Amino acid sequence: MTDSTISRANLIAQMVSDDSVTTDLLADEERQFTDGRLSEEPPIAYLAESESPAYVLTNRKKGVGLGTKSNTVTPDGDRGTVIMVTGRRTVCLVGQEDGDESYSIPHDAVAWVAYHTGFFSNRLELRTPAKGYHCWAERATSERRLDDIVSYIDDRRPDDPSPISGDSEASVYTWRGDTVDRIDSGSGESGNGEN
Repeated sequence: MTDSTISRANLIAQMVSDDSVTTDLLADEERQFTDGRLSEEPPIAYLAESESPAYVLTNRKKGVGLGTKSNTVTPDGDRGTVIMVTGRRTVCLVGQEDGDESYSIPHDAVAWVAYHTGFFSNRLELRTPAKGYHCWAERATSERRLDDIVSYIDDRRPDDPSPISGDSEASVYTWRGDTVDRIDSGSGESGNGEN
């Protein structure tokens, strides 16, 4: 790790008010991950020069569900998942030995956002006009933080979201016959353990 990476991570962590954003996490230098959560670049490398996370979610065993929560890309071995919510987008990073997986969901592509709590983990759910993203978070993540994240993204998403290039139209989300743009955004919902 270069000194400039650690310095930038430290500066960002000091400027952000939420304690989920730490120098060690941004620089991928957490003690419990001897080889890092990610196998390639640290999380801070995925941020634009003027970009900073307002919140960070993590998970050791689950990653990101694409389309459905059962279609989840999980971290390999001793790697992990990092979800950074910035002023522009949500950046999802899943540690893989052969190259980390990364997904960027711009806030202007979000049609609906909510969180779900469960017995083993929590989940932030982002829906674009064509696809769902299920961002798994540690069970210890407080509902208050999840609610704050939902409000933060909801305040930045447009009334008429733009689809993300590469999202499949086959993944259009409907609920009881209504498409996602008709579903009222709630601050969250408490799950029944099926998360």
